[in-house]
Amino acid sequence: MRRRKTAIFFLVLGISLSALAIALNVGWIILNLREAALLIFGVVFFALIITGLILNTIFLIREIRRNEQHDAFLNAVTHELKTPLASIRLYLDTLRTREPDAAKRREFYDIMKEDSERLLGTVEQVLLASRTREKGRLIDRETISLAELIEESISFIRGRRGLSDEAVRFVPPPVDIEVSGDREELRSALGNILDNAVKYSGDSPRVTVTLTARERGLAEISVADNGVGIPPADLKRVFKRFYRVPGRAGVKGTGLGLAIVQAIVEKHGGRVTAESRGSGKGSTFTITLPRA
Repeated sequence: MRRRKTAIFFLVLGISLSALAIALNVGWIILNLREAALLIFGVVFFALIITGLILNTIFLIREIRRNEQHDAFLNAVTHELKTPLASIRLYLDTLRTREPDAAKRREFYDIMKEDSERLLGTVEQVLLASRTREKGRLIDRETISLAELIEESISFIRGRRGLSDEAVRFVPPPVDIEVSGDREELRSALGNILDNAVKYSGDSPRVTVTLTARERGLAEISVADNGVGIPPADLKRVFKRFYRVPGRAGVKGTGLGLAIVQAIVEKHGGRVTAESRGSGKGSTFTITLPRA
């Protein structure tokens, strides 16, 4: 809170100094209309001062936003790490101090396994986000069948979320479409999008995945859901690190998933876009990759 107040103070100070500089500049011009050379020098000098103040103000605004996003990220990661650890510890203490029957023991083991997988998933997300920022890191390329990769990812999400076949649907195209790239990274990118589609679609998710061969040697993977949707102003921001759409407090996450997706796709020479008609109207994420 103290850091935020300090940033706001310097922000207000920068805006005030900019306004004062403009007022002084206008007044000085009016008083010195007859001194042409001095007038030009003064205009240039004040223009440089105003430019510097404006740039400083913009930098402060970005720093405030970045600090807020970092704080939100740290809170989310702390929660994502602490909650499963506390749950595992609770069930271990229960097993150590009591003698539950076999059915109850199996239930405890299943819950602890789910919590450990959630914990591992959070750690992997953070590590993957770090790896995607390594510009010099090479890709382990191989020829990949996109239909096969999509079916593997869907099968994993169904099993992880306990979904029916109707919840996530995919009809393979008549002709196999292949790309060249890192299988594990592309699986992570697709898995993040599928997981978000299910996570933000409430209790009755309906996710449709399509694979299409486009012109100019491109392949397109589209993931459409019936979820909460994305406001138009946030469609581009969702791919920024740590950014989370406001009003999603009930949904857990670190704000890294879509940033990881974008980094992986761009590293493979493709691009990812988001579309939505607004809040409550679902979202569509599209990955475009060059075909092998």
